[in-house]
Amino acid sequence: MLVAKFAVVVALSYLIGSIPFGVLVSKWFSRVDVRNYGSGKTGATNVARVAGKKAAALVAVFDLLKGALAVAMALLVFRGVYWVVVGSGEWWLVKSVPILAALAAMAGHTWPVFLKFRGGRGVATFFGGLAILCPPAFLIGGQIALLSAGLTRYASLGSLAGGVGAYIILLPLTIFSGYPIASLIYTLFGTIAIAVTHRDNIARLLAGTERRLGGKILNPELPLSQKNTG
Repeated sequence: MLVAKFAVVVALSYLIGSIPFGVLVSKWFSRVDVRNYGSGKTGATNVARVAGKKAAALVAVFDLLKGALAVAMALLVFRGVYWVVVGSGEWWLVKSVPILAALAAMAGHTWPVFLKFRGGRGVATFFGGLAILCPPAFLIGGQIALLSAGLTRYASLGSLAGGVGAYIILLPLTIFSGYPIASLIYTLFGTIAIAVTHRDNIARLLAGTERRLGGKILNPELPLSQKNTG
């Protein structure tokens, strides 16, 4: 029963993450499919270049909520069994549900079943899950991400810096302040996932060809060799 409940929560978290807010909002604001422009990604950065800052802000909020909702659902469903004396295997399964739900939401955003597995990079959804798991790491990591992106005007660099910053902040919080190690594990795997989804951006950053924030792109169906970050 416990394993079945776990599987349902993780599956629902993936489906929540798969909701294509980037596509829906960009079509509402600009009557275009964001996947046909810029990087082809459905995240807020590419939406900003296609549909503007207001649309991007709305997408960012919705994508944050996907991660937060997945974790909140997992905590709500499994709240009662945290205090039941169970075998060690089941105990660790229960303890892992919130972080696996958050990672499932990230996976849904990155590889959404509703868009033939072509989505975004999972950054906002990652921070949404972190907001419930560890609010201090969310606040500090988010500030690092925004500050880095604002100063350098590289959204990809801000995303990477925010993930790494959140992990570094969580280390002393876990060791000295009693935050659960599950949150640290989530932040580690989430940051690795962000780095993997940004591997093309990292290559362009190193080559000095990464596109900076600002301005719109309205050149549909760009070849992959000409697509930029999003």
